[in-house]
Amino acid sequence: MKKIVHTDRAPKAVGPYSQAVEVDGVLYVSGQLPVNPDDGTIPATIEEQTARALENVGAILREAGYTFQHVVKSTVLLTDMEDFAAMNGVYATYYTEDMPARVCYQVAKLPMGVKVEIETVAVK
Repeated sequence: MKKIVHTDRAPKAVGPYSQAVEVDGVLYVSGQLPVNPDDGTIPATIEEQTARALENVGAILREAGYTFQHVVKSTVLLTDMEDFAAMNGVYATYYTEDMPARVCYQVAKLPMGVKVEIETVAVK
């Protein structure tokens, strides 16, 4: 059965989608922007934006009873592949062992002019 997951500790969905959906022990986390859910601010640097996006992912994981260790796949969208190394440095602090599969794409533009968006799939 499909279960919708929502937390106020991550930005609310700004369109017709859910923060996450859980089905049969698999959690699909929608792409998270680096928006502070408390005040709507967006950090300036790619490092800060990556950390904020991953904090938002983490809040959703926790709400659903998952952790970063349950993550099996991440998709990272960057507006500039020149930011890859800096993003990767921050990303590596959230995934320190048994790394999930990952893909990273450069895209032309992301909502709100951000530099990064991260979506995640986790399995229990």
